[in-house]
Amino acid sequence: MPHLILSDASLAYGHVPLLDHAEFQLDPGERVALIGRNGSGKSSLLRALAGQGALDDGTVWRQPGIRFGYVPQEPPFDPDLSVFEAIVAGMGEVSSLLAEYHAVSLAMAEPKAKHDELLDRLHHLQSELESRDAWSFEAQAGRVIQRFSLAPDARVGTLSGGQKKRLALAQALAVSPEMLLLDEPTNHLDIGAIEWLEEMLVGSTASLVFITHDRRFLDRVATRIIELDRGRLASFPGNFSAYQARKEQMLYDEAIQNAKFDKFLAQEEVWIRKGVEARRTRNEGRVLRLEQLRRERAARRERQGRVELALDAGEKSGKLVAELVNVNKRFGEKIVVRGFSCRLQRGDKLGLIGPNGAGKTTLLRLILGELAPDSGTVRLGTRIQVAYFDQFRTQLDEEAALVDVISPGSDYVEIGNERKHVIGYLGDFLFAPQRARSPVKSLSGGERNRLLLARLFARPANVLVLDEPTNDLDIETLELLEQLLQDYPGTLFLVSHDRAFLDNVVTQTIAAEGGGVWHEYAGGYQDWADYQTRKKQNDDSTRTPPKLAEAATGSSPKTRPDGNRKLSYKETRELAELPERVAALEQEQKELTRRLEDPALYQSEPREAEKLARRMNEIDDELMVLLERWEELDK
Repeated sequence: MPHLILSDASLAYGHVPLLDHAEFQLDPGERVALIGRNGSGKSSLLRALAGQGALDDGTVWRQPGIRFGYVPQEPPFDPDLSVFEAIVAGMGEVSSLLAEYHAVSLAMAEPKAKHDELLDRLHHLQSELESRDAWSFEAQAGRVIQRFSLAPDARVGTLSGGQKKRLALAQALAVSPEMLLLDEPTNHLDIGAIEWLEEMLVGSTASLVFITHDRRFLDRVATRIIELDRGRLASFPGNFSAYQARKEQMLYDEAIQNAKFDKFLAQEEVWIRKGVEARRTRNEGRVLRLEQLRRERAARRERQGRVELALDAGEKSGKLVAELVNVNKRFGEKIVVRGFSCRLQRGDKLGLIGPNGAGKTTLLRLILGELAPDSGTVRLGTRIQVAYFDQFRTQLDEEAALVDVISPGSDYVEIGNERKHVIGYLGDFLFAPQRARSPVKSLSGGERNRLLLARLFARPANVLVLDEPTNDLDIETLELLEQLLQDYPGTLFLVSHDRAFLDNVVTQTIAAEGGGVWHEYAGGYQDWADYQTRKKQNDDSTRTPPKLAEAATGSSPKTRPDGNRKLSYKETRELAELPERVAALEQEQKELTRRLEDPALYQSEPREAEKLARRMNEIDDELMVLLERWEELDK
């Protein structure tokens, strides 16, 4: 039996139909990703499926008695509740029974309590809770609180936006749902939490409908893609990669069909406008057909245009952008940066990764000279012009009109050598002319991000700092932004939990290793993750106890009189060759470093740059193995 059926659904805001007689069915065990452009109506549809939003027409049927969880983009909570109370409150009838059970338990301790009556009530409540498997719900609440790094006694009103999103996920998962409806579940989660959520959803038996623009998450989790495009829902079996291949062909076929239709309509329009003689003898049926063609053309909904992104890097900065030597920074007892050194040059595209609270923004401010270190030195380069994208959008005045955000006091913006009217420039970011005077507070999350990008790109900058720029942007805009940043000749600092975005944009990564320790790596997120995997495998292999090694070979090593093992002829020869092998690798490493420091490499040969970065990681691993072997033999 299906878990959910949407039938003949229609929904419109103003004159634009978000749903146009749409149909959808969710079967048990399916994991369906709902995708579409910003403003296409995805969140409105999900609210309707959850029973928290009304349709203009059509029906939503959910399997009677099904347990389901819904996580909206902006979860509403009572600010006076504790985290644990908020999670239990999401358990429906079970929550009130648990609350009464705990209240009766406390009343039993009162000196004048009517113990017999209270005990009877307690037994009744216990039976009710056991029949609903409530104790497992309560235990599950504790587990998800721990997994999402939440303090159970913290007041909801004191939580940040990201913590509230984690709380909403914890609340939805605590009821062991049979169906989950998730709106942008990865927003504000760090990479560790995103990967845990992926594994949990893939391993779960619950059916799932989710909205996300995280392509790695889509590929890992989705078993079917549903695209909301111009009011209609189109289904694509498989993951996001399979969808992309089919969608490209569909758009091509649609463009061909529309071109044929428009050509035929144009021919008929020429015919109807012929001279008087032709009009006397014209076929009345052909006239009626032309009128129908006109109606069809007027009713056709074109795909929303693409964002037009352009970025002026301005004057070149000096070759050195920043140099940090043994920098330390702490706040109270918490060490945020410990002994960090790096040298950043013009054209570097640097990604910062680490869990929430690790200090990525603090490290960025240290690099840019906005924050003084407790010790160590920071040297900044010359002719630096910084543009900053703030993940919290604090640069946006809620009451300001869009035109004033982009170009206060002027009707024009200058991008490179091109002068453009501000309304036309807003149109490049898909803001209609009639919305140019609208206040910022009227925009959705995705529209605010587009506006902030428009503001950022309206000014020349040779150092670009993007702090979580991908939240709420649709996939097409993300891909255009990636391409723009790949071609950007200036220096880029990117903080993001979007793994695909990091891999496609950055050439080197600074990662938090815990305890205020940060290390720099060549390549993007996947290069760093692969290095961590290999390092763990090497660490595990070097920890193999000697007795296990003896058991595996069937013999025990010979020892010298001084207690050290005697080397065989083969091992003696291996030891003699090790210095030469290490020197060769170190020489190769120097040559690769020289080539990777050349910004032109990433523009002319990006694939070669990726290949060299991978080889750098391989050399690091090989050197580690050789040096450990050298130490083992030279005892």
